[in-house]
Amino acid sequence: MLRERYINILILAGLVLIPAYAYFAEEPFTITLATRAVIFALAGVGLNLALGQGGLVSFGHAAYFGMGGYAMGILASHAQNYEPIMEVPFLIEGTNSMPVIWLVAIVMSALLALVIGALSLRTSGVYFIMVTLAFGQMFYYFTISWPAYGGEDGLSIYVRNQFPGLNTLDPIQFFGICFVILLAVLFLVDRINKSPFGLALNGAHQQEERALTVGINVYRVRLVAFVISGAITGLAGALFADLNRFVSPTMFSWQISGEIMIFIILGGVARLFGPVAGAALYIVLEHFLGGLSEYWFIYLGAILLFVVLFAKGGIIGGLSKKETGRAG
Repeated sequence: MLRERYINILILAGLVLIPAYAYFAEEPFTITLATRAVIFALAGVGLNLALGQGGLVSFGHAAYFGMGGYAMGILASHAQNYEPIMEVPFLIEGTNSMPVIWLVAIVMSALLALVIGALSLRTSGVYFIMVTLAFGQMFYYFTISWPAYGGEDGLSIYVRNQFPGLNTLDPIQFFGICFVILLAVLFLVDRINKSPFGLALNGAHQQEERALTVGINVYRVRLVAFVISGAITGLAGALFADLNRFVSPTMFSWQISGEIMIFIILGGVARLFGPVAGAALYIVLEHFLGGLSEYWFIYLGAILLFVVLFAKGGIIGGLSKKETGRAG
């Protein structure tokens, strides 16, 4: 446990030192890569709460990632065009304020997760996977056929949204915002995991019948975890859209759901910093192997296969020499 804690500290130190070096070396692209890693890690932390702690293999978390992205895109586009979103029955205006956008993204993603979770959690196993995937694909095809916000061409935001007292167009400052949010969410998830609720969620994962016997409402516990998971992933989607200043239907695609799951598997399922390590490794592989070949996913697949077969604890599990008993 102590060794894993040191590994977690090293991961955080790396996420800070690399963009700091890039800042002084005047390499903004490296800072952007680090920011992508942090945002993807945030999305992975969200899914890991449902997958690692609750055993809920959701293949539709792109629905919440995309919802967060479109919440940002719609609000920001109406603000930059000086057009209200809705005038009846009351006026709703766009905004370029990051805190307001994050709040809307979190609320909308949580509500979507509540609806999807309430239906999909009535199933289990492969049926649960397929139901969550189906919902994600529904939103993907809906946004393709939504011409008001660009359809399949997506929606561009010309100016990055604002945060009080900061220049968000400065890559290092925007990285700082995303990094602080990641730290806050990691702290929140750690508290949840160690709380009675987290123990009940893990108990429902490990021994559902025993959890029911002792009076735990398994459905309700899983639904709450699913909603929190979706809200965190939606926040990551809003940050990702702000980073690119662009939203498109691909944010809802099943490939995004798969990538978020890959972060968790690479880093370590049910480990707090597993998605952080996995997302960082993914970005490194994408940058260096992607520069060598457009078929770099072949190498990623080989690495993923090795992890699944020989290092089920992921990167962190392998380095700490301790398998997680909650992965499964």
